[in-house]
Amino acid sequence: MNSDVIRLLPDSVANQIAAGEVIQRPASVIKELVENAVDAGATDISIILKDAGRTLIQVVDNGCGMTPTDARMAFERHATSKIASAADLFSLHTMGFRGEALPSIAAVAQIDLRTMQKGESVGTRLLINESKFEGQEPCTCVPGTNLMVKNLFFHMPARRKFLKKDSIELSHILHEFERLALVNTNIAFTLIHNDVTLHRFGPGNLKQRIGSLFGKNLEQQLLHFETETALVKIEGFTLFPRFARKRGYQQFMFVNGRNMRHLFFHKAVMKCYEQLISPDTQPSYFINFTVDPATIDVNIHPQKHEIKFEHEQAIWQILEATIRETLGKSQAGSTLDFDSDAPDIPLFNPDANIAAPGDDFDPDFNPFRAASDNHDAGTWKPAPTYEHRKNISSDWQKLYDSFARRRDDAFTEACAAADMTDLVESRDCTLLPDDSIIEKAPACFQLQNRYIICSSKQGLMIISQHRAHTRILFERFMTRLSEGPLSSQILIFPEDFELSAARAAILQTYSKEFSDLGFAVEKKDDMTWNLTAVPIQLHDAAPSDTLITMIDDIAETENPDPTMIHRPLALSMARSAAIKPAQPLSVADMDSIVADLSRCSEPSITPDGLPIVIIVNNEEIVQRFATR
Repeated sequence: MNSDVIRLLPDSVANQIAAGEVIQRPASVIKELVENAVDAGATDISIILKDAGRTLIQVVDNGCGMTPTDARMAFERHATSKIASAADLFSLHTMGFRGEALPSIAAVAQIDLRTMQKGESVGTRLLINESKFEGQEPCTCVPGTNLMVKNLFFHMPARRKFLKKDSIELSHILHEFERLALVNTNIAFTLIHNDVTLHRFGPGNLKQRIGSLFGKNLEQQLLHFETETALVKIEGFTLFPRFARKRGYQQFMFVNGRNMRHLFFHKAVMKCYEQLISPDTQPSYFINFTVDPATIDVNIHPQKHEIKFEHEQAIWQILEATIRETLGKSQAGSTLDFDSDAPDIPLFNPDANIAAPGDDFDPDFNPFRAASDNHDAGTWKPAPTYEHRKNISSDWQKLYDSFARRRDDAFTEACAAADMTDLVESRDCTLLPDDSIIEKAPACFQLQNRYIICSSKQGLMIISQHRAHTRILFERFMTRLSEGPLSSQILIFPEDFELSAARAAILQTYSKEFSDLGFAVEKKDDMTWNLTAVPIQLHDAAPSDTLITMIDDIAETENPDPTMIHRPLALSMARSAAIKPAQPLSVADMDSIVADLSRCSEPSITPDGLPIVIIVNNEEIVQRFATR
């Protein structure tokens, strides 16, 4: 009896296994094909898509092209022209080197390749279907390579059903395209989706490419830095601290022309900003490292995103020093806007006839007299008599008494505020139970213009006014959305705002949901949009900033169900419209917030899980005043 159970997998199965690591979605295909075009010396690359890459991914380049034999060999596993020995892994100057990308793509799609070398008159056409070679023939084509990937995952229903809706997949493609375009600024790129040109730009420098991808507004916010040592050359751009954002920030790192993710270096940048921005925001940065290829290892991740540096600690210190120096030099002049229009100052004319200033004044005006006594229906009254002046001077003592009373009251309030601060910082503060009932207090008062202090049956209740109002508005918006579209108001002066292609795709996909929320937008040009109407409930929030924040929220959730989009949109709108943490409130405002919060379904936490209310228990208060 033969008990051998180990067998060699067929090439088709092995290729599909490899494809599971390398090809995860259409964006992965674009990454591999564009990097091959870059390695081929292309100076112009066009990407043509149908249905976010499900139906067609076509990459056309003007690179060196391939011979008929090379075209056939390129789809064999571990066939590559990039390296010849293991030692070449530590002197890489190309994006690819494993020889896995093309056979992995061929294992999950249909391939139609047309290529010709420069100087030749006839090219070759190659057809592959599910790793099966179907034919090769001469053809007429332009020098370079034209590779079409059709019907991705067509024979793998399990893999195909895990693809997101087209808008989400297109967003991933656009993010990958941004990384490729930023690292290859010397190459002209064109991106077309469903016959619509999303991007088209020629070669340039990094700053120009950033402006082409993300808008001129971001380009004007950039801070340039550059340093070079024996270990590394670091150059790129970061942003002024005041432009840090909670969402929608752009963070890119490159090494030797290759995209990478490096958490250690990211922490170095964040350390430079930790005292300059709030903890819930992130700065944008574009950092390019140039090092000796022998000091890095790129062969530790299937998609080559993670890279190991030999001199990691030293590069951390150089990066941190560079960013700190750049921020330090820029802070003094960052508030001056030299691009703004100067005030219109008239030229001096010595011959001008200028009237002498008048001496109109009322000799009977007394600043210590009430305004109604000084002026009545446009006529000035006579000056006060001597007896009247004596009565005025006798009121100085009353005025001083009033100042003294206010000083004593301010001292009392300061003491009370200090005690409350100690209570807020106590270590045993509990969340408000869902079944607790807010006790009607004689009055609420505000602490540090951020917290509402009032009493409850369990003790002293401290409420974050911004989070409380966010919860209240969120539930109102969700209830209102369930009843139908929100009412909107037309802006007298429409607002212009810029969106990257990735964010514009989301806006177009969820146009109906935004319309139901009361937003009306029109496309102005490739990157500029016009906001013409906003929800009435938006109050004093910046309309365009609110809309951009909501688009960023959608991009992060990746929720393909349109019926669930109301929650992140309502949350974003509630955050923007809520009262600010440092906003002074009247007693009536505080009472209203406390009452509305008590009627919410979840009064203790915000929709995104942050605490709204803490309670300092009665027992703890008693213990703090107990005699020791």
